[in-house]
Amino acid sequence: MPRAAGTITEQIHLRARKPSTTAQNIDRDDRTGAVTAVDPYHLDPKDVLEPPTTFAGKLKYLGPGLVISAAVIGSGELITTTALGAKAGFVLLWLVIISTAVKVWVQLELAQWTILAGKPALEGYGHVGPRLIGRAGWINLLWILMDFAKVLQRGGIIGGAVAALSIMVPVFGEPLSTPSLVFWTVVSLAVVIALLVTNRYSIVEKFSVGAVIIFTVSTVGLAISLPFTDFAYTSADVMSGLTFAVPAGTLGFAVAMFGITGVGADEMTTYTYWCLEKGYARYTGPNDGTAERARRARGWISVMRTDVLVSWIVSTVCTMSFYVIGAAILHPQNLVPEGNDMITTLSSMYSSTMGEAGHWIFLIGAFAVLFSTFIASTASVPRLWTNTVSILGVFDWENMRTRTRIIRVLTVIFPIIWALSYLIIQSPVIMVQIGGVASGIFLVAVVIAVWYLRSREVPAEFKSNHFFTVMLVFASLAIGLLGIYTVFKTFGIEIGA
Repeated sequence: MPRAAGTITEQIHLRARKPSTTAQNIDRDDRTGAVTAVDPYHLDPKDVLEPPTTFAGKLKYLGPGLVISAAVIGSGELITTTALGAKAGFVLLWLVIISTAVKVWVQLELAQWTILAGKPALEGYGHVGPRLIGRAGWINLLWILMDFAKVLQRGGIIGGAVAALSIMVPVFGEPLSTPSLVFWTVVSLAVVIALLVTNRYSIVEKFSVGAVIIFTVSTVGLAISLPFTDFAYTSADVMSGLTFAVPAGTLGFAVAMFGITGVGADEMTTYTYWCLEKGYARYTGPNDGTAERARRARGWISVMRTDVLVSWIVSTVCTMSFYVIGAAILHPQNLVPEGNDMITTLSSMYSSTMGEAGHWIFLIGAFAVLFSTFIASTASVPRLWTNTVSILGVFDWENMRTRTRIIRVLTVIFPIIWALSYLIIQSPVIMVQIGGVASGIFLVAVVIAVWYLRSREVPAEFKSNHFFTVMLVFASLAIGLLGIYTVFKTFGIEIGA
């Protein structure tokens, strides 16, 4: 690592020697007091930074992947995966493993393009013709449609967090009563908006990492301890879940789970924005065609892959733990999470094995992970919509002042819309499943975009790894089959039971 700059003035010229921790780095000049914001979406030769070469060094630059883990654990793992385990038992455990492992290869390819191009995913989607409005192509417009469907899913996440609060502290009425739910919804909105209106990436990362650690430890601990309780499972149960069988009545639910668990299409897209704000592309620098730039790119792509690997391990372990817990505890009791009783039903997983203490441990942990997902969504979606508006030709994305202003306005507006959708529907499980199906359709479009960008805009030296290519092909085929099923299902054509 290079030495630290000695003076504030030196720091202005060498600011890239320190890693970015916010969406807007701030440098101050002693002599003038002027403040200069560093645009995380602009590549400047002065911002280049040599990538770490050791695993320990790479760990210091992790973060975007853990933000994504926090986003997916709340929606997929806690709600849909546990409900699927409760409904199907151990038999679909194989799908949990595949759903978390398959899509990560598309995420890796898309993030590599972002680092090389210095642009977020939605900009790349616009390169896939035909263009329809401004710089927007058909994939951009499909993203808009998908995100409207995701309103329900995000409302379901808020609902889960609010329900946990209402059960723990049922102010203004009984637990889960309308006055209590409304009160905690308003409080949650106020807290999240106050935290994120400053538009700082570091806040999102810190909350996400903390929540992931808390709930991963508690969930994995419970799953491991089950064999020593009345809800013990055996190795035979686990093996029965690796037979690739799909029981009657669970196919639609399984498709929704595949669309949500692991990194979904929206998380893949969002991940590219967090990679930019973390600094991977800025540290690589603009493409000047030099060997030095290519070497830096390979180094920061390696850091990104480490980031993805860590987040994939976290997501896989959590997903399998939630599924096993649902299959071992809820399935034998015929308990399937539904409506506002979802949190109460899920909490029985803990109270059944740990008594009243387990009930409270679950509620606190569930609130932590759902609230972190709420934070991650509130931070990411305004960025994506602001970029979409610029692609449609409303304003120039390079204008950081306008961009920041729009993001802040949407940071206030969007969570209010999501919360209202929950208060009206009040069925988190169904809301999350609808969002999962929408994600499954959009995921196919993302795969198409990845192959287009890979063939047209990624230099040959960055796609020479045959193993990565084979895994990308496998992932693309699996996602394509998911898309075909989802389209058929949408038009009422049944495939299987």
